[in-house]
Amino acid sequence: MTGLNIALVQWPNRTLPTREEPCQTGEDSSGQERTVNMPKVPEMSFKCGGRSILQVVLTPYTLCAVSSETDDRMRAIAERVFASETKDEDVREEISLFDVAENCPILNQELADHVANDDDVEKRMKILRRTQPLLDDKPTYLEVPHFQRVTITGDYAAGVTMDDFELACKGLYRALTIREKYMKLAFQRFPITPSQFLCQIEGEQWKPEDQVLPVFTSPPKSGEDPFSTKGLPPNNGYVARMKDGVIFVYKDAASADKHQPLNHPGPDLATFLDDMNFLIALIAQGPTKTYTHRRLKFLMSKFNVHEMLNEMEEMKELKNNPHRDFYNCRKVDTHIHAAACMNQKHLLRFIKRSYRVDADRVVHVLKGKEVTMKELFASLNLHPYDLTVDSLDVHAGRQTFQRFDKFNAKYNPVGASELRDLYMKTENHISGEYFATIIKEVSSDLEDARYQYAEPRLSIYGCNPNEWDKLSSWFNKHKVFSPNLKWMIQIPRIYDIFRGRNFVPHFGKMLENIFLPVFQATIDPQSNPELSIFLKHVTGFDSVDDESKHSGHMFSTKSPKPEEWDIVKSPSYSYWIYYMYANITRLNQLRKERGMNTFQFRPHCGEAGAVTHLLACFMTADNISHGLNLKKSPVLQYLYFLAQIPIAMSPLSNNSLFLEYNKNPLLEFHQKGLMVSLSTDDPMQFHYTKEPLMEEYAIAAQVFKLSTCDMCEIARNSVLQSGLSAEEKEHFLGTNYLKDGPEGNDIRKTNVAQIRMAYRYETHCYELNLIKQGLMAE
Repeated sequence: MTGLNIALVQWPNRTLPTREEPCQTGEDSSGQERTVNMPKVPEMSFKCGGRSILQVVLTPYTLCAVSSETDDRMRAIAERVFASETKDEDVREEISLFDVAENCPILNQELADHVANDDDVEKRMKILRRTQPLLDDKPTYLEVPHFQRVTITGDYAAGVTMDDFELACKGLYRALTIREKYMKLAFQRFPITPSQFLCQIEGEQWKPEDQVLPVFTSPPKSGEDPFSTKGLPPNNGYVARMKDGVIFVYKDAASADKHQPLNHPGPDLATFLDDMNFLIALIAQGPTKTYTHRRLKFLMSKFNVHEMLNEMEEMKELKNNPHRDFYNCRKVDTHIHAAACMNQKHLLRFIKRSYRVDADRVVHVLKGKEVTMKELFASLNLHPYDLTVDSLDVHAGRQTFQRFDKFNAKYNPVGASELRDLYMKTENHISGEYFATIIKEVSSDLEDARYQYAEPRLSIYGCNPNEWDKLSSWFNKHKVFSPNLKWMIQIPRIYDIFRGRNFVPHFGKMLENIFLPVFQATIDPQSNPELSIFLKHVTGFDSVDDESKHSGHMFSTKSPKPEEWDIVKSPSYSYWIYYMYANITRLNQLRKERGMNTFQFRPHCGEAGAVTHLLACFMTADNISHGLNLKKSPVLQYLYFLAQIPIAMSPLSNNSLFLEYNKNPLLEFHQKGLMVSLSTDDPMQFHYTKEPLMEEYAIAAQVFKLSTCDMCEIARNSVLQSGLSAEEKEHFLGTNYLKDGPEGNDIRKTNVAQIRMAYRYETHCYELNLIKQGLMAE
């Protein structure tokens, strides 16, 4: 559990309507006294099934400068939340502090009495008369076939009081502005539609140039060498140094000595923690939990009705669409690890083939002595001819459920780490030749399939700064390039192991080893051409490890700086996420200035562990992998829907590790309108065929009864979420792919029905419009 230092925080510099209520005063950061409106929101506490359920009600727009008594109260709430989240899974309360009870008659009676007795009926009727015409679902575009729309008339805020409705809308609005701020700072994506609504709320005009997008390297033209070093920019003389865990860029060494960095915007730690504390308060806030829970239930019901009414019309559209079907629409495996990108049969065949060809080749160093492949297998009491997929034992099964340690052991064929080093490492006695060959065979299969792409992850550990040189040398030496592969770098969160073995003196050194070589290659590409070429083909960074491991550390202003973190224990998840995001942001600012490609931040998140992992990534990540724990927090789930944050889900992987397949929330998220894609994670452990991504789609379609339109929509999401370049996305999705709704969909390329796109767009706009009307109720 991480990031639970709750404090009262201040609204950003945005125009926001407020209600006239009794006021409190305080001092802002400049020391000037100022006044803010304080809503009167009751605090509710009641019992359900003998358990006490606390509805934590916080006012998220009070000032940071408050009395010590208030600070103590907030700290007590934070400690209670922290304690509730770090309990053992077996004794944790059935209802999370961030969740809402589904079927509790006492709770429902309390809410009914609250709405009946505490509501402002006159205000409700006044707002209803004024805003109802603005909330009707009406198409604003052409070329969409006629279909039956699900329209709700009457009181759109039924079930909650007007005060609670306004409070929830203000909190959700503030949360969206926080994400928009951090996405633009790092050149990551924030959708046009919510950005336009935020501008309308603030009384501003949205402009196309306001949109910020990542920059990816275009695919090489016919006959062009993807490994050519021609055209690398010259050294611009900048100097990069780390301070407080973040790499800063300076004009020269003299400026670096004085700590006068270039004006490259980056996140401020204190502001980030204030924003994070606000979001923690928001997701535990009673009225907001109730409101978002009801909206999510409505979204699910609305989709079911839409599907019942329009499924045949959507299918009619697809049947009339020439040439394109599910098989030949583009789909991307948005989450796959390179070390397990092959299936178990592929690995077995490669091991046997390599033994037949290279039995007498020196391939390994065993106890300080060079040994041939035949001698290596003999030392393991094995002969490749006798191996089967069962004896290889790399497939995950029932024995790995809730056992991440046993799952990691599956990376060792026959339980032998020597074979993992030989076949699945980039750095070994044969310079990673076998691993490169396996990857090229996998990419050849993708190229033969033509319509499938993958984004494999390669590891950088941060143990020493030479890792980048070795990895880029492997990439260039073995020509590991394919137009169907987009590379990502994964950072395992295993600082505790390296510190325990004294490989690094503190956490700051690990961050420096990870990021400083990339900054230096960006400043002077010609000094390290192999790394510069490799970085052109990298699209993002991932953060990986077992999320269920609790650090017990609360990320706050009192947390040690990375250079001061010299204990063996690993920092908390949100601590890791912040410092990775901060460095990626400043790196992207530098690379954008130099006309180079930028990097996305796409961590593993929400597979297990605390709900607040998802909160940290809501602020920092372009998209995430897994996201299972969103089902535990209606507020975060609704925010992920509003911001259309992509989620790469891997139901087969989850089925072997954390969650049974039929309980996977993939279908639920898809129906509600969250932006989900399907991915394989580790084909070696979870899949059987040479097309693991198609296997993933096929099983999901059977278990969840997905229609062709559902699968093509998920495939389209995967392309949007991926690190494919703008040119490739235009070719695969259509020239207007950046636009939302049916205007941005070319059915001839995506095979997604325009009716479905219209439904998604209208529903998204309706939910955003509710927030807009709630803020403008006065």
